[in-house]
Amino acid sequence: MAKTQSRFICQSCGAEYRKWTGRCDGCGEWNSIEEERVESGPKAAGGIAGGAKGKTIEFVALEGESASPKRIISGIAELDRACGGGLVPGSALLVGGDPGIGKSTILLQAVGAMAAKNKCAYISGEEAVDQVRMRAARLGLEKSKVDFAAATSLRDIITTLEASNHDVVVIDSIQTMYADTLDSAPGTVSQVRACALELIRLAKRKGFAVLLVGHVTKEGQIAGPRVLEHMVDTVLYFEGERGHQFRILRAVKNRFGATDEIGVFEMGDAGLVEVPNPSALFLADREAPVSGTAVFAGLEGTRPMLVEIQALVAQSALATPRRAVVGWDSARMNMILAVLDARCGLPLSQFDVYLNVAGGMRVGEPAADMAVAAALISAVADAPVPAETVIVGEIGLSGEVRPVGQLESRLKEATKLGFGNAYTPKNGTQGKKKLSIKGLNQTEIGHLQDLVNLFGDDVRDKVRPREGMY
Repeated sequence: MAKTQSRFICQSCGAEYRKWTGRCDGCGEWNSIEEERVESGPKAAGGIAGGAKGKTIEFVALEGESASPKRIISGIAELDRACGGGLVPGSALLVGGDPGIGKSTILLQAVGAMAAKNKCAYISGEEAVDQVRMRAARLGLEKSKVDFAAATSLRDIITTLEASNHDVVVIDSIQTMYADTLDSAPGTVSQVRACALELIRLAKRKGFAVLLVGHVTKEGQIAGPRVLEHMVDTVLYFEGERGHQFRILRAVKNRFGATDEIGVFEMGDAGLVEVPNPSALFLADREAPVSGTAVFAGLEGTRPMLVEIQALVAQSALATPRRAVVGWDSARMNMILAVLDARCGLPLSQFDVYLNVAGGMRVGEPAADMAVAAALISAVADAPVPAETVIVGEIGLSGEVRPVGQLESRLKEATKLGFGNAYTPKNGTQGKKKLSIKGLNQTEIGHLQDLVNLFGDDVRDKVRPREGMY
């Protein structure tokens, strides 16, 4: 006979404890451990080895021909790009993002577009039928042939999908689903893990693509057990700032395509509109060159992208100056400030430093080091970077500028947008001959000191410490 047992499980990382404690030793979260009651039957003596024998599995060679997976094209090019070329039948895709960022909107638009050629279902556990109908009318999708339902019972959903032949199914969201076999609240680790497992197992058996919407924690990670991201085939994060109209759909895991691929959207009155040329849009509001700005030739997945990096350096009245960074790694900015001080003689320790990536974009690659350094030096010298100039290069702790990958594609994207100058690393192609891009004048930077010298000899005079500072 099954017995009911109590388990104390961390809702952030899934760690289990015999009794309640205030802080999880696994992830360090406070007050994240909750009691969950589960039914457990008697274990077979000797475990699996003591039960009935299983069948012998068959091994095959790695060499052989396998058909490439077919894709379901959503009709939204930026979504297909992030997914690796479309949805794969029988795959599971997890979409996470902050509340109100546009997860439900983009998925409703996607199934509305796919419903013209595929049978699609949208199951909402958060909104009523009338709420979704209002959104569909606002997006112009009220005539789409999408099967919609508002339900949270996993048993009912599984039974319904077993009897149907849908090609694409959206579950919004996985945290609202519950299995009646578990005596715990929806959204807990046990419920999320069990519901996701059953839905993914059904999708792979029936051959339909399932898209799961996942809530995120205050740190921006998908709520629930970490195993949820390991169970699915693709993980997409929706990024963006509330004050900006741009939204970035970033693939952080993809078994059927490249990771770190992104799709760019613009939020408007009629929903999310895809942006085919994000570089031109991010630089659209850029006026005449001003001090403290530099254009970085970045790379997101396979797509080259130009973004503007802004820096402001101001004399501080505090004993510990401020360091504020938006859209970049603050630890990396501190490293560049230290290199400017130790290797180039530019002590910025008495200044407040503010750094921002324009447009709400987040840059994670170290190739932006030299663009950040150029923006900081430009702000200190109060001299703008030469007009129509892009900058790319990684900076080492000794001040050397290191080569970056796919430099040619970055510079070609810059020439398309009318840039005629580029600051690049020496031997930027890693030992090959210097790139020759028509219409682009390259200035090779071997050391960060060379970049400082481009702003004049009086830069150091402007950062001398105040009297009595030391």
